[in-house]
Order: sequence, then structure tokens, then C-alpha cells
Amino acid sequence: MSKLLVRSIVRPEKADEVMKCLLEAGYPAVTKVPVFGRGKQRGLKVGEVTYDELPKEMLMTVVPEADKDFVVKTVLAAAKTSATGNFGDGKIFISPVESIYTISSGVKED
Repeated sequence: MSKLLVRSIVRPEKADEVMKCLLEAGYPAVTKVPVFGRGKQRGLKVGEVTYDELPKEMLMTVVPEADKDFVVKTVLAAAKTSATGNFGDGKIFISPVESIYTISSGVKED
């Protein structure tokens, strides 16, 4: 069965909630990395100050391809800051995973 890497870029205050929802949905393996960036809005302007790089959290998890839609829906529901969402709530990127190796054993997963 093919696997996918789901990379979710979310607001820092939503990261723990997304991780909790993934855990409860049966996806406990998540890597969390602090990141900085900007979207289409080119940052955030407050008065005369422009914040070009905003803090976010990147959550990465590998899931079976068949579970992609369920995982995306789970992240979307947990990461939105309102019922309709807001600018800056984040993005989800899906990529195929070619191979997976467990470092401690050197074993390649199927």
C-alpha cells in the first residue's frame, strides 16, 4: 500500500489541537517543527510595521493513501480559527513517500 506525507502548516496556537485530533483519529505519529513564512498576503501589517515572516508550526505525518481524505478533513477541522476559516490558518501539502526505513533496525517498511 502506498504512503503519503501530509505536511500541515498551522497557526502555533492550533498545533496542539491538531495533534490531539490526529491522535484521537488513530494517527499518533507526528513530527512538529517550528517554521516561519508568509502566504499570499505577504505577511501582516500592523500600523506602519510589516511582519514579513509569521510563526507557524509544521506537522508532518505519514499515512496510507486510502486515509488521505480523512486525515485532511481532520486537520482542516482542527486548524481553522473560525467556522469559515481565516487568512493565515495555514496550508496542507500532500506528497508521495518513496521509502521508509526504521533507523534503529535499518528495516525498510512495506
